Amino acid sequence: MMSQMDGFHVTIRTSATPLSGTYGIVWISLIGTHCETPPVSVNPDQHRLLPGSAYTIVIKPTDEVGQVVLLKLRLEAHPGFPDLNWHCQDIQVRHSEDSNIEVFPCNKWIRSEDGYIELRNDKVCLKKEETLPILTAHRERALQNKQQHIRWATFVEGGPHCVDMSSSALDPNMRYVRQRPVNNVHYLKGFAANGTSWKSFQELETFFLFNGGDNPIARYVQAHWKEDAFFGYQCINGSNPLYIKQIHSLPPNLAVTSKMVKTFLPQGSTLKHEMESGHVYLLDFEILDHLPANTVNGKQTYMTAPLCLLHYDQQGELKPIAIQLQQAPGPQNPVFLPSDPAPDWLLAKMWVRNSDVLVHQLLSHFLRTHLLGEMCCTATLRQLPEIHPLHQLLMPHLQSTLQINIQARETLLAKNGVFDKAMACGLDAVALLVARATQRLRYSAMCVPDDLRSRGLDTLPTCYYAQDALRVWDALYRFVEGWINLYYCDDEKVQQDCEVQNWIREIFMEGFLGLTHTEIPPSFQTTAELCKFITMMIFSSSALHSAVNFSQLDYNLWIPNSPGVMLRPPPQTKGLLSEDELLSFLPEVNTTCSILTVLTMLSKLAIDYVPLCHYKEWYFSSGATLRLVEKVQRELKKIAKDIKKRNSQLELPYVYLSPDRIENSVTI
Repeated sequence: MMSQMDGFHVTIRTSATPLSGTYGIVWISLIGTHCETPPVSVNPDQHRLLPGSAYTIVIKPTDEVGQVVLLKLRLEAHPGFPDLNWHCQDIQVRHSEDSNIEVFPCNKWIRSEDGYIELRNDKVCLKKEETLPILTAHRERALQNKQQHIRWATFVEGGPHCVDMSSSALDPNMRYVRQRPVNNVHYLKGFAANGTSWKSFQELETFFLFNGGDNPIARYVQAHWKEDAFFGYQCINGSNPLYIKQIHSLPPNLAVTSKMVKTFLPQGSTLKHEMESGHVYLLDFEILDHLPANTVNGKQTYMTAPLCLLHYDQQGELKPIAIQLQQAPGPQNPVFLPSDPAPDWLLAKMWVRNSDVLVHQLLSHFLRTHLLGEMCCTATLRQLPEIHPLHQLLMPHLQSTLQINIQARETLLAKNGVFDKAMACGLDAVALLVARATQRLRYSAMCVPDDLRSRGLDTLPTCYYAQDALRVWDALYRFVEGWINLYYCDDEKVQQDCEVQNWIREIFMEGFLGLTHTEIPPSFQTTAELCKFITMMIFSSSALHSAVNFSQLDYNLWIPNSPGVMLRPPPQTKGLLSEDELLSFLPEVNTTCSILTVLTMLSKLAIDYVPLCHYKEWYFSSGATLRLVEKVQRELKKIAKDIKKRNSQLELPYVYLSPDRIENSVTI
């Protein structure tokens, strides 16, 4: 029995952020290796839990507690006062006979409805390294509680599973408020009821000048959208650089002959020779084939599944040289060429851009960044305890995806949302397209070095996306590798970590539906495999999202360049079209404005955005982890400086993968 003079000095610290304080009463218990102390209340009349405050109480147990290994906290509403959530920074515990302070981090919101929550100290470790049964039991209990509250659901049949939760049910620790920049939609609002077609390109240009006149990239797009060289540039540096690939032989269903394209190749060369030399690329939108097209403003829209052949010429320009609008060749599916009448060739390119918009929005953007981040976030919450080093590394890059994706399913991808009302790919087609794409996902396509090498973009001098993506990937990989080496000294440690094996198994089964042909690893055998997968997740949730999200308004503001809807069927013959008739294919005025209103909201960095590899979490602030953060930040700063120098020499700069413009996670 300890004397009455002995006791534990317990300092309760409230976070300094605004609104983190509470009127409530905190009850606290110490859990030691020998016993648990009875709950003690922090009297709000004496100790007010104001933002940034720290209050110390002395707990004098009547029995020997032993080593304090856990704390139990409960927030109780104070009678007569509002029941406000409390953001606790941490609890510090010191025995009266000892100068050492044990820190129990919290850094989360606590609600009165949560009941008792348990905190453990700040010593990060793997499960196999736990030395006390009480901590092992706490670790398992915490995960079981998470798994009861966070469950999997089906978004679309055949697509990745998502979290089973509505936005109102989100825990406050999974919510955030994004400080949005002022979005100029003033000149878009007045068109909501105008369901007519654009009358002329001059009318469309007037509309553009009011809404995009201060956007230099959008102005460049508007000035050059008809040019073949700019069409090719967009395939490798626009909003969707994930689809083009180098080919060495023609697809059997592409009815292109060497004679057709001879005049667009170097003198004396052949299509076969150019393919063998690695100068021929392909866009193939077969994934869109036979999808049901939407009805917009009561009018039938149309979709194609084009194949577009491109050539990288001796001047360093990538240009389209043949376009077939449907997958099956035939007399009513002509191959369009640059030598065709100008309106025919321009319309063929518009159809390709329309297909690219749909694939970009739903696959390159939504599936490859948003849904991938959500499946990883959900599995992390369910399978990795907060004290696990990979939980700590991943969550700053993943946590916001739940709120964003739930809101997207409740608005943009719901009845009367923008896909239902303003895109050729309506809700029925969305479900089919996401399911098709899930079946065709390959792990190698998600890993930047493998992907760029397989698509022949890694050495393409004008592919700035590839150059910047490789440098950012490499910096992230070294950071992840350093982090993992702190906790896994060899491959055996990875193999024996049951929590990380359960985690990747759940991602494989729930996110990728157990499909072995996706090449997603169902388990990890080496530290190298683990490093690669973690790097892929962080890159996809930060850099890739930046590349495919923050570029879209720039390239879509001039609607003829990226039409989300085509209102007339694709041509089956050539030579019957005037340039003015191209307007009749484009989305109507109110549809145009609906799309641009959404893109305006999505395409600007938050005022308070956190740049890549900048962290607010306590565990990044000292020791070896801080040194890793400082190192990767130096690397990323150098990359940003080099990109800025390169862009200063370009007429059209590529800015989206400059690390100072990459958000640390998906927040929009």
